[in-house]
Amino acid sequence: MFNNSSKIMFMCILMMGSLISISSNSWLSAWMGLEINLLSFIPLMSDNKLMSTEASLKYFLTQALASSVFLFAVILSSMNSNWNMNYLMEMMIFSTLIMKMGSAPFHFWFPNVMEGLSWLNSLTMMTWQKIAPLMLISYIMIKPLVMMSVILSSMIGALGGLNQISLRKLMAYSSINHLGWMMAAMNNSNLLWMTYFMFYSFLSMMMIILFNMYKASFINQLFSMFTYNKSLFYILFFNLLSLGGLPPFMGFLPKLMVIQSMVMNNQLLMLNLMLMMTLITLYFYMRLSYSTFMLNYLENNWLNKFNYKTLYMYMLLTFSFISSFGLFLISSLYLLL
Repeated sequence: MFNNSSKIMFMCILMMGSLISISSNSWLSAWMGLEINLLSFIPLMSDNKLMSTEASLKYFLTQALASSVFLFAVILSSMNSNWNMNYLMEMMIFSTLIMKMGSAPFHFWFPNVMEGLSWLNSLTMMTWQKIAPLMLISYIMIKPLVMMSVILSSMIGALGGLNQISLRKLMAYSSINHLGWMMAAMNNSNLLWMTYFMFYSFLSMMMIILFNMYKASFINQLFSMFTYNKSLFYILFFNLLSLGGLPPFMGFLPKLMVIQSMVMNNQLLMLNLMLMMTLITLYFYMRLSYSTFMLNYLENNWLNKFNYKTLYMYMLLTFSFISSFGLFLISSLYLLL
């Protein structure tokens, strides 16, 4: 078990590995950055619990497989100047990168690993660990493979979360669905997928702070969580709908930008499929909160004493206000400018 200073050191090394991959000017240095990132995240995952140890082993094996294929493709591409061979190597590199970030069709490890992690590590897995692979994918845009990954990620992310009762797996399948939208945005503009990623990271952070604060891991634990105070209803409900991209919440803004970009590029068939899958994700987002509104419960007094949960609640209420009315605020700012 590592102390806090060791964890901070590993977190700094993890960030440094991602930055090395992003700023590298060769595939070999990008591979080195990904390996530094991997080897620094493994100690953060392991906390002397059976499920976290199993999750760290699964993560290590999957990432090691992807890294070995990535390095093999880089070495072969440097040895061959044939265009067909280089195209094949780029396909191999693309496949390993979507495996590293857990996008379909190489998503098989992602929900199982998420199930064994703490909420803080889950947030790291859903946000920071995707930056370097997404940035590297933007360098080798192979449109047929990108479209295949977009369609499969949207479908698997939506359909896979239907029968889940684990909140971590729900967030994992939600992340897979959002990866489809990010790659669809990347197909049209680099700035667009970065914007989408920032909105997604902000909304995911709010949800995970809430789940971590009350140690919720399954849907049925949310019912007892709401006995603390009534405000949790609205915080969870608004943030889930915003994460799902329902207007007029702020989470609809990046989806609107992607929709506009895809319409302008005549990608209507893929867009229709993505929108239908988004409706399915909204269904299981609403299932988390709608059923709790139907329950009778005893409400305790809120803010009866000041503690760390009270501080978190102030933060969540502020973030939820931004999430709920952010679209109006951004629209008003746009009109003023």
